[in-house]
Amino acid sequence: MKHILEFEKPVYDLKAKIDELKEMANASDIDLSSDIQKLETRLKKLEDDIYGQLKTWDRVQIARHPERPTALDYIDYLFEDFIELHGDRQFRDDPAIVSGIALYKNTPVTIVAQQRGKNTKDNLYRNFASPHPEGYRKALRQMQLAEKFNRPIITFIDTKGAHPGKGAEERGQGEAIARNLKEMARLSVPSVSIVIGEGGSGGALGIGLTNHILMLENSTYSVISPEGAASILWKDSAKAKDAAKSLKITSKDLEKLGIIDGIIPEPRGGAHHDLKMQAAHLDVYIEKSLDRLNELSKEEIIDGKWEKYKRIGDCT
Repeated sequence: MKHILEFEKPVYDLKAKIDELKEMANASDIDLSSDIQKLETRLKKLEDDIYGQLKTWDRVQIARHPERPTALDYIDYLFEDFIELHGDRQFRDDPAIVSGIALYKNTPVTIVAQQRGKNTKDNLYRNFASPHPEGYRKALRQMQLAEKFNRPIITFIDTKGAHPGKGAEERGQGEAIARNLKEMARLSVPSVSIVIGEGGSGGALGIGLTNHILMLENSTYSVISPEGAASILWKDSAKAKDAAKSLKITSKDLEKLGIIDGIIPEPRGGAHHDLKMQAAHLDVYIEKSLDRLNELSKEEIIDGKWEKYKRIGDCT
């Protein structure tokens, strides 16, 4: 762990004190076991207080944590024989979206994922997981192949939003996302989306119109970033914390609103604390979703999507 979030600092400061006492006890004949035990009891209570009552902005920070597992991390744990397929056959390959085929519990599936970088160089290559239109066209190409060969689709959402640059707009960013929404609504194979980090605006929706939408406990899903909303509402991006709370972007908020279908628990403090455990949690929920969807006919899969999205925003 290299990156410590602001609200976590008291926990790590206390852990450092405990480690210091342990080193002192090992290097001398002084019995410090009682002091260490008291500090460890205090640490447990502190962790309960901090991680058990996370605020909306705390969860935003966890979702953005630079060490948070990426889509490829989960793909390595959950799937066998993953073969990445590249390009949209129109312009170029977009590294911000990873797509391909794999085996999930001996069943062929199609995977589409937004991929963040692990460091600055990788983030520049992946464009910070902000896809261009060719990324969405690549994703659609893979989903259409999934429909043709009757393969379930699993998508991993992790983007601040689609790339807003001049070139992306010239190549039809809005049209590419809109076409994906139209075509995904008509797919008759089971489809599951998992928001693993940030799910931002149309950039997330472009691979997220699926039968089931799941969210990691500390991920976010929103029409706009808190900073963007604050800039529009109050002309002050520094009010992002207030905007985040108002936007209802956490998994618990969205489950109450009926927008998502399930919350996948995370290890205490976030998925970056234990990738293996997080992958195991994901495995349980993906399998459960696919089992439920595989019981449906093609007509029920399409109709179910229509009913699901028709209910969103219905306040009557």
